[in-house]
Amino acid sequence: MQVNSLLNRLFSSWSGAPGMFLGFSLLGLVSQVRAQEALRQQDSLYIRENYTKLERQISVRDGVKLFTSVYIPKNTSRQYPILLNRTPYGVAPYGEDKFKTSLGPSRLFIREGYIFVYQDVRGLWMSEGQFVFVRPHIANPKKQEIDESTDTYDTIEWLLKNVPNNNGKVGTWGISAPGFYATASIIDAHPALKAVSPQAPVTEWFLGDDRHHNGAFFLMATFAGFSMNYGHPHPAPTNVRPPAFAAYGTPDAYQFFLKMGPLSNFEKQIFKGGNTVWPSLMAHETYDEFWRSRTPLPHLKNVKPAVLTVGGWFDQEDLYGPLKTYDSIGHKNPKATHHLVMGPWFHGSWSRTDGDYFGNIPTGSKTAAFYQEAIELPFFNHHLKGQADPQLPNAYIFETGSNQWKKYDQWPPKGSTEKRIYLRPGGKLAFEPPTGSQSSHDEYVSDPNKPVPYTAEVRITRGSEFMVEDQRFAARRPDVLVYESEPLTDDLTISGNVSADLFVSTTGTDADFVAKLIDVYPDDAPDDGRSPAVKMGGYQLLVRGEVMRAKFRKSFSRPEALIPNEVSEVKFDMQDAAHTFRKGHKLMVQVQSSWFPLVDRNPQQFLNIRQATEADFRKATHRVHFSASQPSHVRVRVLAK
Repeated sequence: MQVNSLLNRLFSSWSGAPGMFLGFSLLGLVSQVRAQEALRQQDSLYIRENYTKLERQISVRDGVKLFTSVYIPKNTSRQYPILLNRTPYGVAPYGEDKFKTSLGPSRLFIREGYIFVYQDVRGLWMSEGQFVFVRPHIANPKKQEIDESTDTYDTIEWLLKNVPNNNGKVGTWGISAPGFYATASIIDAHPALKAVSPQAPVTEWFLGDDRHHNGAFFLMATFAGFSMNYGHPHPAPTNVRPPAFAAYGTPDAYQFFLKMGPLSNFEKQIFKGGNTVWPSLMAHETYDEFWRSRTPLPHLKNVKPAVLTVGGWFDQEDLYGPLKTYDSIGHKNPKATHHLVMGPWFHGSWSRTDGDYFGNIPTGSKTAAFYQEAIELPFFNHHLKGQADPQLPNAYIFETGSNQWKKYDQWPPKGSTEKRIYLRPGGKLAFEPPTGSQSSHDEYVSDPNKPVPYTAEVRITRGSEFMVEDQRFAARRPDVLVYESEPLTDDLTISGNVSADLFVSTTGTDADFVAKLIDVYPDDAPDDGRSPAVKMGGYQLLVRGEVMRAKFRKSFSRPEALIPNEVSEVKFDMQDAAHTFRKGHKLMVQVQSSWFPLVDRNPQQFLNIRQATEADFRKATHRVHFSASQPSHVRVRVLAK
């Protein structure tokens, strides 16, 4: 992208007053953008001058041909390892005279000496065959049966035999959906595959990734993803991207999705039989074989390649993937070489930013540059080129709040202990459990027609910074319960899983419960963030937030109605965190029953929500209980000093 175009986009997206923007260090921003553009131009010129590009159709075991772009160093005086990226996003630009402007996981690889290979996955873009989203793995496939593992295996076999000057070693990597294909390459891996890096990998579409969290449907991202490129019929081969949906008619997603009404209206009013994916998603409301078959986690056995799994603590799409992939490999393969890296990043931002901020919050260093230089490049160089062992720890974890990289022998680290943070009467929060036999509760009215927004921004796409957004906008609503601790007298560091355990009752027969763990800054905290327009005094930093659809509280496969006005225990995974609450800060927990339109609305009646009508959406009164026998709390793992 040209520098002037990029600057114009930045200016047009700024929503503050001109004076505020100038306070954002305009000269520094312009200088940074121009420096990045200069580097891109240098890289692009270097690639053209030093690489030969080939385009080939690689035939795999069932005869289908997969379109593959190969960038080979012109210097033939030595041999090079192969780095393979398989993607549903297209390997553009197409044509042997047209070159990518960057190669590999980061720009550091361009001059390092690798053969870079990019492949359109089966059934998309210029590859033949039928495309299947997160295609199920086939254990012990018959002669011509295929999955993503076999397609990768056959591709590697072809590359080793047909690409000159390769050294016989292969690595794979990918972010998001390409991360899923990297994970698939680990399963029944080709013997030449020596290093794999699944980064923010799509891993589990019902329990924790893009499509659902704990059974609750992630409406906004799913509609955006499947109303455009990959939901429409996409006959291969083609190098033309299908048009994106643009008929929102408003810049406000909250208004658009609320006006659309029940999920069934999307097919009637928008798709009208022209979408290939949406109907299959709507046909599977529970955790059935359709979803279970699509996770690679059960198949991560007998892992041979070295694995570097990467994720961001503020990944708006795939925080679940890296954590569960690392955990699954570790439990099934105790002797495997595998590492986990978790940084202060949004989805994929370790590959495209300096990593010196997450949202408005400074990290204290260029964390992405450190990862690329000290972790990622040395990992591949060691396993594919025989260079010095970087001696990476099992877990390389960035601890937000204290802004430190930590090295651990395992994740969660040894020495962390489980602590419970209890909801108490009067909006209090404490590590001491409630006492006495008398029941106590707070209540609120949840109205599906006035759901709690997930962000204070007016925007049409999901974005990423809601993951660290100031939660004061939600705390001020009457349908959000707020519990706050006293100011901390010492630093408190959590490292490991966060989970919620709520005792609830409702006048309805189903409900969603959203729990948010928040770091509350002191009222006199300085405005030291990226933008002085953001006031840090009293800032409510979202550390971890998660949703649970209550009918799945006992089983994701067999939902069960809530009994009106009867107390039920609702436990759910909020995923992991590594964060220090600093001395003088406070802990906060918020509880609510909608997170719209990030998550679809719950009618608060026990039914198949995919088939709900307007009349099914009803107000309900929800109660959160806290007593000695019904102690609603959030569990964390606290790291010893």
